[in-house]
Amino acid sequence: MSESEDVLRVEHVGKRFGPVTALRDVNLHLRKGEVLGLLGDNGAGKSTLIKIISGFQKPDEGRLFIKGDETELRSVDHARSLGIDCVYQDLALVNQLDVVQNMFLRRERLHSPMPFLARSRMRQETRAALDEIGVNVPRLNVPVARLSGGQRQAIAVARTVHSDAEIILLDEPLAAMGAKEGAMILDLVARLRAEGRVSIVMIAHNYVHVLESCDRVNLIQDGEITFDKPTADTSVEELNEIVVEEYRRARAQATQ
Repeated sequence: MSESEDVLRVEHVGKRFGPVTALRDVNLHLRKGEVLGLLGDNGAGKSTLIKIISGFQKPDEGRLFIKGDETELRSVDHARSLGIDCVYQDLALVNQLDVVQNMFLRRERLHSPMPFLARSRMRQETRAALDEIGVNVPRLNVPVARLSGGQRQAIAVARTVHSDAEIILLDEPLAAMGAKEGAMILDLVARLRAEGRVSIVMIAHNYVHVLESCDRVNLIQDGEITFDKPTADTSVEELNEIVVEEYRRARAQATQ
């Protein structure tokens, strides 16, 4: 496919934190309706890359293209206005606020023409969004601090999927989920993939989940994308071999 079919393109992006280089010359692209799995060890740079694409952090070098236009993202709100939304690894929930308030944090529904909160509408939309995922959150008026890790994760995922985003970034969406809840999230990703309405970048550690749920897989190692292949043309064994080889190379360098 040509570059014109990419809804997102990252070119030669680098990011440093003091003496630590988190990303070095990263190139990544995402096509319309595609689900891209992003794999890598802890500290490889996955979350940093997601935070740059979501407008949370700025790259030190490189360029981002959104639907073909070179764009310098100024903030998370700016990225969201361009159709990019994210489920962060820390979920970005406010513990003291209830489920509905977190669902519509900085995206509240208002009555028109008077700018009053449309509380009933937000409750209805919250219930519908959570029911769509299938994760049980019985009460919507409790602070999210009192909910389980899986319920909190479901709220963060539902909030992003329920938005008008065209590009969805999922940073470890299964991290706090049990097996049953995790399967519901994967089913949701499969439905979105089948609809082809949104494009998704999903960070995950489980190779099987990525190969089953995604169209293409990228592997990031030591701040670089080292592998880019359709999931239909790869396997768990191939991915394991690449990771093991990189581990051996790193150890050899460390002993020199």
